[in-house]
Amino acid sequence: QLKLVESGGDSVQTGGSLRLSCVVSGDPCRSTHCLQWYRWGKGNNREGVGYIDEDGNSIVADSVKGRFTIIEDNVDNKIYLQMNDVRPEDTARYSCALACRGFFDCAHYFTRSMYRDRGEGTKVTVSS
Repeated sequence: QLKLVESGGDSVQTGGSLRLSCVVSGDPCRSTHCLQWYRWGKGNNREGVGYIDEDGNSIVADSVKGRFTIIEDNVDNKIYLQMNDVRPEDTARYSCALACRGFFDCAHYFTRSMYRDRGEGTKVTVSS
């Protein structure tokens, strides 16, 4: 059974760094997957943060480009969201999700917020 569990959320000051982790178990995709990060901030609106495919190719949203990086550890079935130079607007609950990549590339699933399941999330608070 697919399960995703996030950790690493914390309170951090503006300009600081944080690394979020997501452990994936029971992957049904036979390694052809897209691992995504989303966040729910002020107003509880969902925002796509980025994704990484099974080959390690990653994309992040313009709002975090140059500051956030997605890294995959295939050995331990984990992905990380490395957050640098955080800002108050990064305050949110961050959640990872998994989509099985069929005929379409990961961008297709990410831009449509399509995934099999996601974790409960981990809270990040950035103070000024």
